[in-house]
Amino acid sequence: MVGILIVSHGTFGEALIRCASHVLGARPERVAEVGVAVQDEPDEILQRARKLAAELDEGEGVLVLSDICGATPCNIASRLLESGRIEGLSGVSLPMLIRAITYRNEPIDSVVRKAMSGGLEGVVHLNRDPCHAADGS
Repeated sequence: MVGILIVSHGTFGEALIRCASHVLGARPERVAEVGVAVQDEPDEILQRARKLAAELDEGEGVLVLSDICGATPCNIASRLLESGRIEGLSGVSLPMLIRAITYRNEPIDSVVRKAMSGGLEGVVHLNRDPCHAADGS
């Protein structure tokens, strides 16, 4: 099972995990987060993130999800990456996280693709997309 680590601003990662837990009916195993606050020292957060990534890795790898590309949490996440073992994506969202959790028994490269598609397909213009049934259509 691929572990999942969210590195994000403040409590955003924990909020995503709680929302995923609500959607899935239980808190998913091997999913953790590291929140970065303004006063935090990036190198200290990096050490905590490395420790969590090692704990999450059962031999299938870890997917690291971050919120904003180029921001401090993403820069920290980028320093964790090891191709084929620790892969990373930015722009984390609830659809991306749910997709990653759903498919994490597959190889890590597949989990990365599925998570990316969840993030991309999770953006929908509701005025034009028939996915919203509230108006009776």
